[in-house]
Amino acid sequence: MKFVLTTHNIKLTKSIENHLLGRIDKLEHLDRWAIDARVNLEHDNTRSPEKQFKCSIRLGVKGNDLYATDYENDLYAAIDLVTKKIEQQIRKRHSKKKSKTQSEAARDKRRRQS
Repeated sequence: MKFVLTTHNIKLTKSIENHLLGRIDKLEHLDRWAIDARVNLEHDNTRSPEKQFKCSIRLGVKGNDLYATDYENDLYAAIDLVTKKIEQQIRKRHSKKKSKTQSEAARDKRRRQS
């Protein structure tokens, strides 16, 4: 999976990058067909102290891309929460696809039986 990381007013340290790569690996494990992940990290001093850090992730997958963003006072917390949102979207997408397949199979089975 291709990984693009952009920062704004944040000095990118090795620990931030490792934390982010660990979270992206978890997302890749959930959806192995993901094409790319674009992560944007921002620090905004004009916001209230509770919401200074912004993390947004756009996960390129087949079909519509998945996108989530979150504002927090801690960068690591923002990264964790935004990856949790993306995980929920992946699970929802997978459940919809599985439900559709199972309902079609059940419909075909009823058709064959009658």
